[in-house]
Amino acid sequence: MEKKAESDFHAGSIPHVNSLFQQPWWLEAVAPGRWHEISIKKGDDLLLRFPFVLEKQNGFIFLTMPAITQTLGPWLKPQNGRHSSQLSLQKELMTELIGRLPAHDSFYQRFHLSITNWLPFYWKGFTQTTRYTYIIDDLSDIDRIWDGMRPNMRNKIRKAEKSGIKVVDTDDIETFLDLNELTFKRQSMPLPYSRDLVRRLDKACARNNARKIYITYGPDGRPQTGLLCVYDERAMYNLLQGGDPSLRSSGANALAMWESIKFASQVTAAYDFEGSMIEPIEEFFRGFGAVQAQYFEISRITSRQLQFRIYRGKLLRLMFAGDSTGKLKRFIPGRIRRAL
Repeated sequence: MEKKAESDFHAGSIPHVNSLFQQPWWLEAVAPGRWHEISIKKGDDLLLRFPFVLEKQNGFIFLTMPAITQTLGPWLKPQNGRHSSQLSLQKELMTELIGRLPAHDSFYQRFHLSITNWLPFYWKGFTQTTRYTYIIDDLSDIDRIWDGMRPNMRNKIRKAEKSGIKVVDTDDIETFLDLNELTFKRQSMPLPYSRDLVRRLDKACARNNARKIYITYGPDGRPQTGLLCVYDERAMYNLLQGGDPSLRSSGANALAMWESIKFASQVTAAYDFEGSMIEPIEEFFRGFGAVQAQYFEISRITSRQLQFRIYRGKLLRLMFAGDSTGKLKRFIPGRIRRAL
C-alpha cells in the first residue's frame, strides 16, 4: 500500500485511470490525506492500480470510497490476445490485489463500468449489486442526439427557451451550492456533504480544466437551477444538480443539461448522467435518449461484530417504522437506541 506524497497531489493527470475519479488530484480534493493505492507492476510496467479510502470508526476499519465520487475500483492495463488469456491475467492480478488489501472489517467500492469481470472477488467472499447509469456514448453528431430524445424532453427544452430562461456558464460555486442545498431541503434532508468539500473539489477541477457550472436564470433574474459537470477526454459526468423546488416545472433543468451535452460534444467522447436508481430521476435521464449501462457495487464485511451491528440496526429500524407512538422504544436499552 502506497501513501501518496505531497508532491503528487497536484502533479497533473496520469494515464492509468478509468475515469477522472481515479486521478490523484481528484482523490486529494475529496479525501485529503485519507486515500491510498495499491499498484501491481511487472518490472517497470504498471499492470493494475487500485485507489481507495481507509477510514477508522468506532474501532472498525473501512476500505471505502470518498464522497461525490461515482466509481473507483481497479484500473487494469488494456490487454490484447485471446479472451481466455485476458481473463486469466485479470484473475491473477485481482487475486493478488485482494491479498494485498489492508486488514479491514468492511470493504465497499463501485467499480467503473469498464470492469466487467468481478469473479475473482466473488471467489474471495465479496458480494455484488448491479447498479445502472445512462450514457450517451457517441457525441459526434449533436443533431442525431437531439432527434434521439423523447419528444416531451425536446418540448421541455423549447418551453424553457421560449419563456426567457437563460443558461449561464459561470464560476459561481456559491450560487450553485445554494441551489444544490434547496434540493435536499425540499426532501427534509441535510446536505450529504459539506459545502467546503464541494468548494475544494471545484478548485481542483478548475485547476485541471475539468469542470463546468451552469446556472439557469428566469426573466426576473432569479436563479432556478444549477448543474455541476466534470469531465476529461473520456467522458463528462453530470456530478451534482440543484434547483428551486417552486420552479421545477419550468424546464430549466432540461435546458441546462442540454447545454452541457452540447459542450461535452466539443471536448469529450461520452456523456454519463451518473445514473440513478430513483425511478423519476431514471425516467428523466432516459428521456435524453441515453443508453442504459450497468456497473458493479462490490462489498464485503469480514467482522461478525460489525455484521451484528448492521443487522441489529436494520431490524430495529423496521420495528420502529410501525411504532408511530414511540411505545416500543421504551423497551429498547438506551445504548442500543443511540447506536441506531
